[in-house]
Amino acid sequence: MKFRSAVLEYRLQKGPEEFVPIYHYPDIELEQILARRECEFFVKEGVTYKQLSSAIEDELFIIYLEVYEDGLAEQEERSQGIKLEIRELNAQKDHPLITSEYVTNHLDVLCMIGSVYTYYHGKEWERDSAEMDEDRKAYVLYVTPTGYTI
Repeated sequence: MKFRSAVLEYRLQKGPEEFVPIYHYPDIELEQILARRECEFFVKEGVTYKQLSSAIEDELFIIYLEVYEDGLAEQEERSQGIKLEIRELNAQKDHPLITSEYVTNHLDVLCMIGSVYTYYHGKEWERDSAEMDEDRKAYVLYVTPTGYTI
């Protein structure tokens, strides 16, 4: 099989063995599918979904989800490029922003969210999880400090 572009479908779990399609993305770049598949969480229309698994059927990529929490949809920020935020996993402090940047392609996103360790502000951070926030058009990498400093 050769993939340059494909189709992505998100399916929501309705029962133990029942999944229904909820979002469908025709003609999406493979790099974007892979970056989305690396994310444990997906946010759309104010709902946060948790990824259960993923599959591929011919040229159809599928990400299986369950509802994690409901919320309000946040507004997208106008920007050039793909936004990537690095946030400390700390719910008590509303997941403080460590840094954010704009990248030009999804392979750059995948390189960051697929890494176990990253280094910012002279500290080592360990990956906890990642999310694709479609409402804000941003990827978010959640990390925790390891205690190691550079």
